[in-house]
Amino acid sequence: MDILNSILHGFGIAFEFQNLLLCFVGALLGTFTGVLPGFGPSAAIALLIPLTFGLSGVSSIILLSGIYYGAMYGGSTTSILVNIPGEAASVITCLDGYAMAQRGRAGPALGISAFGSLIGGTIAIVGMMFIAPPLANFAMKFGPHELFSIMFLGLTVITYVSRGSIVKGLMMAAVGLILSSVGQDIIAGTPRLTFGINDLLEGIPLVPLAMGLFGISEVILNLEKTLKVEIYDKTIKNILPTLKDWAASIWAILRGSVIGFFSGLIPGTGPVIASFISYAIEKKISKTPEKFGTGMIEGVAGPESANNAAVQAAFIPLFTLGIPVTPAIAILFGAFLIHGMIPGPLLIANQPDLFWGVVASMYLGNIMLLILNLPLINMWVRIVRIPYHYLFPLILLFCLIGAFSLDLAMSSIYCMVIFGVIGYIMKKFDYEPTPLIMGFILGSIMERSLRQALIISHGSFASFFKKPICVVVLSLAAIILVTNILPYLRSKRMVVGTGD
Repeated sequence: MDILNSILHGFGIAFEFQNLLLCFVGALLGTFTGVLPGFGPSAAIALLIPLTFGLSGVSSIILLSGIYYGAMYGGSTTSILVNIPGEAASVITCLDGYAMAQRGRAGPALGISAFGSLIGGTIAIVGMMFIAPPLANFAMKFGPHELFSIMFLGLTVITYVSRGSIVKGLMMAAVGLILSSVGQDIIAGTPRLTFGINDLLEGIPLVPLAMGLFGISEVILNLEKTLKVEIYDKTIKNILPTLKDWAASIWAILRGSVIGFFSGLIPGTGPVIASFISYAIEKKISKTPEKFGTGMIEGVAGPESANNAAVQAAFIPLFTLGIPVTPAIAILFGAFLIHGMIPGPLLIANQPDLFWGVVASMYLGNIMLLILNLPLINMWVRIVRIPYHYLFPLILLFCLIGAFSLDLAMSSIYCMVIFGVIGYIMKKFDYEPTPLIMGFILGSIMERSLRQALIISHGSFASFFKKPICVVVLSLAAIILVTNILPYLRSKRMVVGTGD
């Protein structure tokens, strides 16, 4: 009954005119982000955070959350019609989705993708309602020792699953931790790493840093690419799936939803891995696995349900433990901090309006996305046709306005430009920005928890090994690090041993 009353209260918040409008705007912008190849939700959220400065905390998170899960819907459109994934999680949809379009079945592919996304997202939201509150109650027992251990595990997992070398990921995480310590000491109040620059006394601002690493760098990279787009130009009809389509897809949708939900709970897995696992399982259990890749509707329904369920489920670790499990959630974590809200065990208890309002808005947002994606297909196709050299000046202008509006200081613009160039160089040399931004966001929280733990234990690190939760969590982090560094060290030994 408590959950029923809470969700009804949440709908009361979500149905407020401003929040309802922002939910729609977030879904619309998210779909637009997903449709644009090469411009993911992380960059979109980072660029649009300045729009939320005049909004309440609840309204801000409703808007930014809509952008994140909306991008999953938009990504499938370009995968099916253009054979280019608008978002990384829609890569696998290209295989059967585009093949269906080539066979004249673009309508059913788009339709089952939208309905599967709705079902997958809804199942994950229901799971969130029942799992998040008890998980938060359990996490309320955590002290500084446990919080530091959990944050360390989250940083370790994100570093592990980032693309490219594990060593490069660890290096970027270390750089992020160092950048988070710029400013005043959180206990002594003395300046650290400011080099006499007064603008750095309050630390490096998160929004310009994120806008530079994810937004500006992405714009520069996209300007280098020559993307040849072949648009599906036939009439799209029969968008509503037939009974035969539903019979072939319903179990794939349900399996994908469950896979996506549990993948979203695990730090570092997220929608990309969920969609690949779903596709592999559907192919494995199919009576005709050889037909996958030739236009099997299950190959669209399963992965699209999985990636949307994973996106919704990724909010559970954020709300209950304060752990961002994907790059976009990490940026969203920063938005919480900017609005004076700290995700974690106390969030649901102290700010129930935020949690239940956002959960209720997700129900509405998924319905809005279904409405946006089916009747407006032709509009999204036209957007894909817009040459990128017309879009990037508008993106850069918005970045400049957003950075300057943060505190009306040129230093924020300088920070954004500097980290934009740094982010571009990092991506050119295969250094992922995600571990860096994770280290930067979690760094101050980890430092505060570590120093509180050491003050309580009179400087004894052994106190971490006297607490069962810390032992389990830190052991898991150590296993992840060791199992991924050892192959790297072995490869180096083999190279040295062969004299190469």
